[in-house]
Amino acid sequence: MEVLGSHPGREARRVAYVPQAELVDWAFPVTVGDVVMMGRYPRLGPVRRPGADDRRAVGEALRQVSMEEHGGTQIGALSGGQRRRVFLARALAADPALFLLDEPVTGIDATTQEDLMDILEAQTRRGRTVVATTHDLACAAQRFHRVAAVNRTLVAQGPSSLVLDPDVLAQTYGGHLLVLGGQTVLLDDAHHHDQAAPGEQHHHVEDER
Repeated sequence: MEVLGSHPGREARRVAYVPQAELVDWAFPVTVGDVVMMGRYPRLGPVRRPGADDRRAVGEALRQVSMEEHGGTQIGALSGGQRRRVFLARALAADPALFLLDEPVTGIDATTQEDLMDILEAQTRRGRTVVATTHDLACAAQRFHRVAAVNRTLVAQGPSSLVLDPDVLAQTYGGHLLVLGGQTVLLDDAHHHDQAAPGEQHHHVEDER
């Protein structure tokens, strides 16, 4: 499901992309500070060295993601959640008008997830735009303004409440939908058990048509 959270009225001049997984040689002797400084490179040009403004931007980005004490740490020494914070800091250091994120909350602990989403919400209040892909429906419903559900083609788009619509979910994900108590809709893995437990209803795509 494609998820969009945006603040209107600002044209994107710079774009920062944060992938789900970085293709990184984690043994390479590069520090956290070096990685975040990479977000400043487009401003520097081919020969200019980072200046005081660039170093301040890096320090502020690390502070925002609560990694200021790790600036000199080798990147491979960090945990997965810490690495995700650092790569978001790299995007923040670029000071973009548009953030593009691929599954920003996948594979991280709940505290890191909430922290990162708080940071991104703060960016939208500054007039930035945040566009992300995610399968986390709770995050989509609570944190984003608008959503676009995609399954090869556009299924639906509109307010974030769409992620609670069983028809939209069935068309978007296919497979099974698990309904508990007739109200709460959860995604059920496509290879989930065939027999529903008491009180559960399984809806298949063909059942919804």
